[in-house]
Order: sequence, then structure tokens, then C-alpha cells
Amino acid sequence: MPKKRISVLISGNGTNLQAIIDAVENGQIQDAEIVRVVSNRVKAFGLQRARDAGIPTFYHSLKTIREQSPENYREAYDKVLAELIIGDNSNLVVCAGYMLIVTEAFLDPLAKAGIPTINLHPALPGAFSGINAIQRAHQAFQEGKITKTGCMIHYVITEVDAGEPLVIKELDIEQGETLAQLEEQMHNLEWVAIVEGVQRAIQNLSETATQITGPMQ
Repeated sequence: MPKKRISVLISGNGTNLQAIIDAVENGQIQDAEIVRVVSNRVKAFGLQRARDAGIPTFYHSLKTIREQSPENYREAYDKVLAELIIGDNSNLVVCAGYMLIVTEAFLDPLAKAGIPTINLHPALPGAFSGINAIQRAHQAFQEGKITKTGCMIHYVITEVDAGEPLVIKELDIEQGETLAQLEEQMHNLEWVAIVEGVQRAIQNLSETATQITGPMQ
């Protein structure tokens, strides 16, 4: 069976990307290869991580698209991104610290091509959607509203951080724990969750393909 082809979207340092790269190399993520890493930020260190691993990269400039299509630049940006991913014959898109909210101009073409998108979000389902989730959870703990937080890997839909979860990891918050300490614990948890989430998404793709074509004789 051919390997599943993964496109990874990033915006920053790329530690979650590195977890995926390492897991593909050591066999934790099986039957898969990363075919491209795309970033909306030219200085994202994750691009260098990809180059060091011999993975093709692409800097997708939002500024350039905005200058070309000022009235609908977000849709135009996502349309080009979707075309790139489809052109790479990807089977799965992983948002690993990707800080742009994807639009229907991205999701619809991929859905028609049978390419799911998954995302890492540092909060539990239904809690702290959007940006600054770890900081908001820490504040909520200090206010006595919660005792735990966590992270999830979920399928991406148009509603932000609201798609079906693939992996959920809970994290207790301790009294006196600083925001920096909570962030460190969360990042350690994310590296585990994203590997599990990618592998599960790949398994789901394989199961779907088997249901369509039937088991191999």
C-alpha cells in the first residue's frame, strides 16, 4: 500500500512539526510521508526544520495575495493554498501551530478531493476556542472556574476549533502553577497528542479506502 502523503501547515517555531517528522522517521507514524511544509510566515523556524529533514517547503505570502486581490484576499489566499495541496497529491493536511483560520475556499476543494484537515488546539473540546487558549485556561483556573485543561486534535470545519475530536488529552492544573509552567506542560502534551492524532487520521483514511474498494485478496 502506498504511503499516505501529508501536508503540514505552520506559522512558527515548528516544535509540533518536529514531533511529526521524528515520529514518521522512527515509525510511530506508519505508512506516511510529509510531502510539503507550508508557512504563512517567511521567518518561521519550522521551515528550517523541514529543510533540515529534506522536506520541500513553501512560504505562502498573505501580503502578496492581499495586494493582488484586496477585496477578497483571504478567500484568494486559501484557494491558492488548496490548489497547492491538491497538486501535491496529499491525502491529509495537518495544521500544526498554523495561526490563520481557514475558510471555505480552502476546505471545500479539499473536501471534494477527499482530503481531510486536522488541527491541534491547546484546549479541551468546547473550551477556549480561538487564540490564547492556554492563557485563558490559566486565568479561569485562578478564578476558580476550572481545575483542568488539555489539548485536542480535531477535524477542521468552518467553525473554529469545533470539529470532531480525534484525540483528547487532559491536563490537571496545580495550585501555584505559573503560566509559563502550564505552557511547558501543555507543549509536552501536544507533542504526544499530535503524533497520535496524525496516526489515527491515517488509519481512518485507510479504513475508508478499504470500505470503498473492499479488502485486498
